[in-house]
Amino acid sequence: MQARIRLDHTLLAIEGEHRVHAMLELVAPDVPDAGRRPALGLALVLDRSGSMAGPKLEVARRCAAWVVERLAPSDRVAVVAYDDEVTLVAPLAPPEPARLAAAIAAITPGGMTNLSGGWLKGLEELGREAGVPVRKVVLLTDGLANVGITEPAILADAARAAAEAGVGTSTIGLGTGFDEDLLTALSDAGGGGAHFAETPDAAPAIFAAELDGLASVVAQNVSVEVRPGPGVTAVGALNDHPAIPVEGGLQLSLGDAFGGERRRVVLELAIPHLAALGPARVAELVVRYVAVADGLSHHTLTLPVVVNAVSAEEAARAVPDADVTEEVMLLRAARAQEEAVRRADRGDHAGAGHVLREASAMLAAAPPGSVRAEELLRRSRDLADQVDLMSPSGYDATTRKRMRYQSHAARRGRRRPGDR
Repeated sequence: MQARIRLDHTLLAIEGEHRVHAMLELVAPDVPDAGRRPALGLALVLDRSGSMAGPKLEVARRCAAWVVERLAPSDRVAVVAYDDEVTLVAPLAPPEPARLAAAIAAITPGGMTNLSGGWLKGLEELGREAGVPVRKVVLLTDGLANVGITEPAILADAARAAAEAGVGTSTIGLGTGFDEDLLTALSDAGGGGAHFAETPDAAPAIFAAELDGLASVVAQNVSVEVRPGPGVTAVGALNDHPAIPVEGGLQLSLGDAFGGERRRVVLELAIPHLAALGPARVAELVVRYVAVADGLSHHTLTLPVVVNAVSAEEAARAVPDADVTEEVMLLRAARAQEEAVRRADRGDHAGAGHVLREASAMLAAAPPGSVRAEELLRRSRDLADQVDLMSPSGYDATTRKRMRYQSHAARRGRRRPGDR
């Protein structure tokens, strides 16, 4: 894993206090050849409640069968279906496409939605194969969790514990009747992906992306610990990663890393008056991960965060790092989108529109020659278009889900090879 730190302002005036953004860039190694990839453990957990009847369940069955067909003989797969009861359609075992296709085709719609029961059964199956390096539950639902454990905090804690034990969770929300806050919390804590399939037609591409990601995992349980120096305060991360306080700082959980992808984490540091001219170490970041390719080996990288104290005149002449500044702008826009959702949920539709207008104007004001000018302008237009949807008549379940998943994806900081 390659890692480097970039600051929006490296030269700081010795006379003042400062807020500095530190951007950590992580680049994962390339995925091994397909014939040498580690074995996969996959539990497909499918909602079969009454609301899934028709095209939604038909597509879910077809996607599950498609995934099974593409697994290697060394992989392991389980299939779970749930309504108010949980059914182990196929226990964890090497894939047998013909047999599993028949079992999946026999899944029929039922009653209520025991989401927790189905998900926990998937975790249980994968827990039986601790020797499989990469294990993931993929949970699909179209409704609210109304049977079993329904408290998001309890489910998120369980997902976090499972991820620490090596079993991740990805979620797919289908349609407009599910709880997006619950599903994103579950996937965040579980170190997996969070997906919104607005229609059944969107589901196949999501399953394909999940399988591709699962087959290209090169590192698991990636975390970043922020250790501020004396007098320095870690204000927080602009990204949307689960964070827990640790002695002297905080730790962010980034989940799995795919081969060749780049992750960006932006931290805000409050730096007091610097004591003397010259370089000053204001913090350090500790990156930890488990490499999959070489037998689940643990790795630790420690990176110093260093600024340079100079005169006020020299600091004023310094040019900020445009790439860091633009990343900060995009993350702030995503946070504004989340704030707009919160305000609209409370009935403050005018306030929600105001937040989006301000964020749109911020992005539009970026210098035309900036590296990511096109992306900034596109996001500015997206936010401007959403202002009209903040009215009482325009703000509905679909609008909320689109905004929630857009902001969530932006704040995760993932970029595939070839992305800027």
